[in-house]
Parts: sequence; C-alpha cells; structure tokens
Amino acid sequence: MSCIEGGKKVFEDIQVNIGTNGLGWGIGLTELKQKENEPLKYEGDKKAPIGVFTLDSIFGYEKEHNFKMPYLYATKELICVDDSKSKYYNQIINIESLGEKEKPNSFEDMKRDDNQYALGIVVGHNKNQIKQRGSCIFIHVQKSENASTAGCTAMSMQNIKKIVNWLDESKNPILIQVPKEKLEQIKKLYPELPLD
Repeated sequence: MSCIEGGKKVFEDIQVNIGTNGLGWGIGLTELKQKENEPLKYEGDKKAPIGVFTLDSIFGYEKEHNFKMPYLYATKELICVDDSKSKYYNQIINIESLGEKEKPNSFEDMKRDDNQYALGIVVGHNKNQIKQRGSCIFIHVQKSENASTAGCTAMSMQNIKKIVNWLDESKNPILIQVPKEKLEQIKKLYPELPLD
C-alpha cells in the first residue's frame, strides 16, 4: 500500500494482506472498466473489493482518541451487520438499541477477543446496501504477518497507527484498491498520483 498526499508518498510502502481468494469488483465511488469474466465481490466470498472507496471512520478498543476522523469506540454492543436480509445490512450499529424482531441473523462483533479490530478504518464499500454484494470491509490489524483476510485489508499495528494518525476527514481520504493492470484507469482519474 502506498499512502499519498499532495502528489507525494507520505510513508514507505506498506506490506498488506488481502482476501484469501484475492480480489473481486466492489461497489465504490466510481465505475471502473471491467472485463466480463472478472469476478465481482459477494458476501462471504473472501475477496477484497476492487475499486475506489471513501474512508469513513476509525474504530478501536480504546474509549477516546484524538484523530482527525470520526471515531467509533468498539464496545461489546457494537456490531457490523453482514445479514443481507436485514435493513441494517453493511451498517455498524449498537445491537442493544434493536428490538428483538430487528436483530440480524448474522453480524460481526466490533469488539473481538483478539487484536484485529483494536484499531481500524471503515472502508466505504457498498454504501447503498445492495444485497449480497459484501459488507463490513475494513482496514485492520493483521492476524499474523502472512495471514490472508475474509475480505478486508490488513497490516501491522505499527502501520495502522501511522495511517490513522495521518488521515484527515477534511481532506476526503480514499482507498484505491486495484490490480496492477487497472492502474492505467487510475492514472486517468487521478493524474496527480505518482503511480510509476
């Protein structure tokens, strides 16, 4: 991963892990050209989404932080809904605020028993909640150095800390996640990026 601001790299490139099954076309800010035979991102496919996505907020296990982004405190009640039949699909909500009939059949706890969500970033994938097209996409702490993910992008805690302290909501940060052969399209959309 390259972190770029004002046409210049901010940090050394960062080693990341992506989905176990590679990449699939997600739903983001802009329509990129894709070939008919290229896979789409679907719920549970263990693919990380291809596309250009907003970075919406930071989350973590500590109660307070001084970030320049909205912050979600990951309590035991905070969940991300991956049940596409739920009206809360692909939303982070407090499960205690739901009535019994509203509770989703499937969700992810934002406060886990491991360190993977100790600090992370919410990626704005599938914001219109299109059923089965994937939910709960984050940049988070890796399980281990070479461990793939269920569809997120993961890295070391040290690198996550660098990124969350750099991100600034007023600068409209985005994630561009594409295979190398799609970089030409990105260069046309964002000519200021040093992608060579």
